[in-house]
Amino acid sequence: MIITETPLQPACVIDIEPARDERGYFARTFSREEFARHGLPGDFVQASLSFNRRRGTLRGLHYQAEPAAEGKLIRCTRGAIFDVMLDLRRESPTWCRWFAVELSADNGRAVYVPPGFAHGFQTLTDDAELFYQMTAAYRPELSRGVRWNDPAFGITWPLADPIVSARDAGLADFVG
Repeated sequence: MIITETPLQPACVIDIEPARDERGYFARTFSREEFARHGLPGDFVQASLSFNRRRGTLRGLHYQAEPAAEGKLIRCTRGAIFDVMLDLRRESPTWCRWFAVELSADNGRAVYVPPGFAHGFQTLTDDAELFYQMTAAYRPELSRGVRWNDPAFGITWPLADPIVSARDAGLADFVG
């Protein structure tokens, strides 16, 4: 694995290093020891899938509040997405800044989104699937979000006219 820091510390991009032969390839996607060397968590308590039937589907920007803020390790296992993380840690020098990367089944890339960050994505293909591993269990009463198109963040999404849920479309303006 190759773990690369992003401008939003301690968020990281994780690339695989496939060992290829005529059958295909084998690649490590997680190592507790390697994550620890980079200051990343090694204990994930929950895993989830997100399946998105149509290109242009946009989910987010979601996070879970304290005391159960969660870190997320996210990989696209089918199709491709434009993945966005947004730093909402008020004390951070990168507060309200965002970073995006393309995740796809073809590139095998993953991201680690730390606690205190909001996360969202837009599908670039039909039938896109994501695999999530979280550092905290989901608690519905702590579920929060900020609007995907809030001008406070200025996120540049790749596809116009996204498919957005009523819940995500109705999130209030960010109040810093």
